[in-house]
Amino acid sequence: MKKVLIADKADAICERILKERGLEPVVKTGMKPEELKACIAGFDAIIVRSATTLTKDLIEAAANLKAVARAGSGVDNIDVPACTEKKVVVMNTPFGNTVSTGEHAIAMMMALARHIPQANASTHAGKWEKKKFEGVELTGKTLGVVGCGNIGGVVVERALGLKMNVLVYTPNMTAERARKLGAQMAGLDELYQKSDFITYHVAMREATKGLLNKEAIAKMKKGVRLINCARGGIMVEADVKEALLSGQVAGLACDVFVKEPATEHIFFGMENVIATPHIAASTKDAQVTVARQAAEQIADYLLTGKRTHAVNGDKL
Repeated sequence: MKKVLIADKADAICERILKERGLEPVVKTGMKPEELKACIAGFDAIIVRSATTLTKDLIEAAANLKAVARAGSGVDNIDVPACTEKKVVVMNTPFGNTVSTGEHAIAMMMALARHIPQANASTHAGKWEKKKFEGVELTGKTLGVVGCGNIGGVVVERALGLKMNVLVYTPNMTAERARKLGAQMAGLDELYQKSDFITYHVAMREATKGLLNKEAIAKMKKGVRLINCARGGIMVEADVKEALLSGQVAGLACDVFVKEPATEHIFFGMENVIATPHIAASTKDAQVTVARQAAEQIADYLLTGKRTHAVNGDKL
């Protein structure tokens, strides 16, 4: 019987589906790298979320590994080239948390516009600071969406429902897709110059590392508000803090950080920063969906060879 390691916390449906398909799931979460390395050779497949990082060292120790499934969209916690070299297929679930992440970005934008977390904390503290928390309306404002894939598309549709003007930038986006979404295509510089709010929905790769930096911020409107529910590494955090202090950036809503878990950070304590602990995809609905999809992908591959959403499928 083929063994599948569930290395990160996943909904119970994941284990149940693997059992129903005749596989042997083993749930061992929270392992340190050395613990994982000691047992990884005994598994035919591994399911991870974002807590476990599968490094080249671990992949090389996985003598029997045939497949890795990421219950989520990003695979930056998996050394995909190392997997490819060992002929290990890497699959993700790109649509499972799309709505949850897009909705979180919209919620963060609303919270920025109306200072909701700060006003909530103040009111709970027994204060009544109506004048302090004057906000701005979203209606008629321009939202720039950097990265208009599945999640970005969800954000666009909801922002249009809020009567916002929406600009989108994606290098490979077609005019037809933009037309269907009801958004306007723009170059990145144009988007920066015209947007009142900017939200990022790009994958973490070499081309996007440090995308949000001092040079980019200098092109933006003074008082722009930024939302990042993508990856911390797309920001140069020190540059963003400097802009928050100067007023060039009026506010930041951030769900992701360069180093996670972020128990200490240069953003913490800033009144114009809203921070959440990488929870954009953390809804019950999304977790059930990605756990089910990851289990089905692994079962299909181990039992039939079928690859679904294989990020390195063309290289194996």
